[in-house]
Amino acid sequence: MGSLNVYSVLVVLFLTCGAVMATKENDRIIKENNCETKMGLPCVLEAFMSIFEAGSNSNKCCGELVVLRKVCHSALVKRTLENPLFKDLTAATIIAKSIQTWNNCLALIDSPSPSA
Repeated sequence: MGSLNVYSVLVVLFLTCGAVMATKENDRIIKENNCETKMGLPCVLEAFMSIFEAGSNSNKCCGELVVLRKVCHSALVKRTLENPLFKDLTAATIIAKSIQTWNNCLALIDSPSPSA
């Protein structure tokens, strides 16, 4: 019985340390790449809504998102998911929407503009 309690404590400790390490890793990526300064607030809100709610991104905001780079985009989404305010969201669904938003923006930026 005692070994079961020790095992339970080790599992909780491992999971807690893993979550703290993930948070620190995302924060490190965000800081090293100046991720929080590369997009204007209107585009940050637009991207946030397309991932966490519903909506699409404009050409302008897709351009800013692509300049942000995928490493920043992913770290910012993961850090947002670590916030207790978003604890009820399914991480897999949000990450899938994040990837979809990224891919949609790449396609929008890479597609030729319609001629006038």
